[in-house]
Amino acid sequence: MVVITEEMIKQFETLMDKADEPLKKTFQNMHNGYPKENLVRFLKARDGNLANAHKMLIDCLYWRIQNEIDNILAKPINPSDLCRAIRDSQLIGLSGYSKEGLPVIAIGVGRSTFDKASIHYYVQSHIQLNEYRDRVIMPNVTKKFGRYIGTCIKILDMTGLKISALNQIKLLSVISAIDDLNYPERTETYYIVNAPYIFSACWKVVRPLLQERTRRKVQVLSGSGRDELLKIMDYESLPHFCRREGSGSSRNSVNGATSDCFSLDHPFHQQLYSYVKEQSAVVRSTAPLRHGSFHVDFPEHDPDPKIVQAIESEFQKIGNQNGICQSLEKVKLNGD
Repeated sequence: MVVITEEMIKQFETLMDKADEPLKKTFQNMHNGYPKENLVRFLKARDGNLANAHKMLIDCLYWRIQNEIDNILAKPINPSDLCRAIRDSQLIGLSGYSKEGLPVIAIGVGRSTFDKASIHYYVQSHIQLNEYRDRVIMPNVTKKFGRYIGTCIKILDMTGLKISALNQIKLLSVISAIDDLNYPERTETYYIVNAPYIFSACWKVVRPLLQERTRRKVQVLSGSGRDELLKIMDYESLPHFCRREGSGSSRNSVNGATSDCFSLDHPFHQQLYSYVKEQSAVVRSTAPLRHGSFHVDFPEHDPDPKIVQAIESEFQKIGNQNGICQSLEKVKLNGD
């Protein structure tokens, strides 16, 4: 594990002092008063290599300028029916906070279908969630706890995971690339819960192929992970799919509000929706807004060939054992 020293940070600060003013401005919007902590993120992402970290950050800042990321929270997804459809097919939400104050982000990997809109809307939605987390949620919780909080916990629900989900590997690779290049070191730990056999089998093969830095962050928990997760967060912060004691999931209302943090009706999504509308109104009062999806440049990022090959091999074994070879032929791991 690389150690980031004060000397590395000072050298990085010196390099950033030489950046053009537009880059400095968008960096200021990005770091929210914590420039040093954000420089550390990029140093960690490049294993302490200053030159590589500097290039990564400069590339990120150019990406933000070229795609108007600083204004993306003023770009609502309209109409509201489309916004709801995206929420119903891209399952993600904030369920609460850990005992240390880290936001708990829940992701419904197994049941996300990504089939209600174009890739541009899903990318826009994902970036808006990232920006709201970084520019609203984390600053608020930092103020509440009186110390800098710049990472979150992600809980990945594999309930309902099917072989056909791999048809979305291209889109997921794009989203992953955007996060890796522009939002590095924002996740403290990935907890995987409700993992069916098909995931467990593939994880054994894929895990050794991941970078050590990523591998250390992933923990596969037994069942819903409830008991383990309660060691780091209160029950109220558990995602609904971790509250189950037997089979099924808890989606009941709490004080009149749904506990399903994926739903557009959940307080988190209502707050985000209202925030974007308010920001949009402010911008609209000074300049007209374009309608339609907010197209963001994203890398044509193909999945790692080694990982794809490993998954295909493992699926072939599962198919041979269970007589599902024909269904495997319909799965397109390259996303084409």
